[in-house]
Amino acid sequence: VEVLSKSTRDYDRTDKFKFYRSIPEFKEYILIDQYRYYVEQFYQQNNGEWLFKASESDKDALRFHSVDFQMSLLDIYQRIDFNLTEE
Repeated sequence: VEVLSKSTRDYDRTDKFKFYRSIPEFKEYILIDQYRYYVEQFYQQNNGEWLFKASESDKDALRFHSVDFQMSLLDIYQRIDFNLTEE
């Protein structure tokens, strides 16, 4: 799980993710935007194909595929006041 920052978000989505995918045990990658409700999820299926899902509503839930866990975006962003964050 990565929380995206302005200075590293492009790197996190490209070269870092490419490196992580070279690790055989690596199966899931979650990127969390700190300025709005937005979570990117990449997960590897059994056939090796990577799938992408974006969630962008406080009513959405993030279901992890690599572990048996689910969490709402409302809970993820529970202590975030978007009025105080600057993009």
